[in-house]
Amino acid sequence: MAKCTSCGRDLGAFAFGKKLCRWCVEYERSKRGEGDSEEYQRVMPTPWSRSEALGGVTFNQLFIGINLLVFLAMVGSGISLMDGPNPAQMIHWGANFAPLTLLGQSWRLVTYMFLHYGLIHIGFNMWCLWDLGMLAESMYGDWTFAIVYLLCGIGGGVASLWWHPGAVSAGASGAIFGLAGALLASFKLGEFSLPQNLIAGVKRSMVAFIGYNIVLGALWGGTDNACHVGGLITGLMLGALIAVMAPDRDSLGKRIVSLALVLFVIAGAWMWIRHSFGLPLLG
Repeated sequence: MAKCTSCGRDLGAFAFGKKLCRWCVEYERSKRGEGDSEEYQRVMPTPWSRSEALGGVTFNQLFIGINLLVFLAMVGSGISLMDGPNPAQMIHWGANFAPLTLLGQSWRLVTYMFLHYGLIHIGFNMWCLWDLGMLAESMYGDWTFAIVYLLCGIGGGVASLWWHPGAVSAGASGAIFGLAGALLASFKLGEFSLPQNLIAGVKRSMVAFIGYNIVLGALWGGTDNACHVGGLITGLMLGALIAVMAPDRDSLGKRIVSLALVLFVIAGAWMWIRHSFGLPLLG
């Protein structure tokens, strides 16, 4: 897919030879005095962007595809399409469950993100992931988006272990909340080639999405709000670090330090939870 030569964003399937996205066109107009120069932020290249890593398939499409394939495999094994699996079945498929996750099966902090409790659960999550994921991947680039998504899911899983040690947790919502948090922090602290009114609208949408779903989760007893909050906090940290580091695109050392900082926080939470259960800090 063609990309804007100024900021690196996708131009869409019907670009027909265009070289600049509409935001950069408006920015150039404002520089020439043809628009309100205060309405637009300066153009900044997409943070840490790279070319598409999967031969034309984005990581967002890949994550959605994995979720759908796993869901179809579960249904094919005899699990109810609408009601989804029972807790025992979900554990069998790799859900996050403290007695197992904390005792050697830490891989469940990744696999639980691709499991869902029925058609409504996966339908809502994939709808949110499609919208938020496309925006986040176009901003951050392929690999940064993938790292943000997975780390937010892991952060949500760790929070769930602490708050609901007896619960069987599954779903992509922790990672999705993380994307919302990352976007909110990036738009707040970063400078991107987007009109200010559009940025304000996106920030309002992110705040509304986060607030509405947390309140709904609190009212609906079956929702793992701890996972949502854990993913959100992880996303806020990552989004803030990306926004601060993005202008210095060639500083690999700063990127590594930023990633290590978030990993340190997650690892610290993991060890604290193990200690609170009377388990060794590692292992």
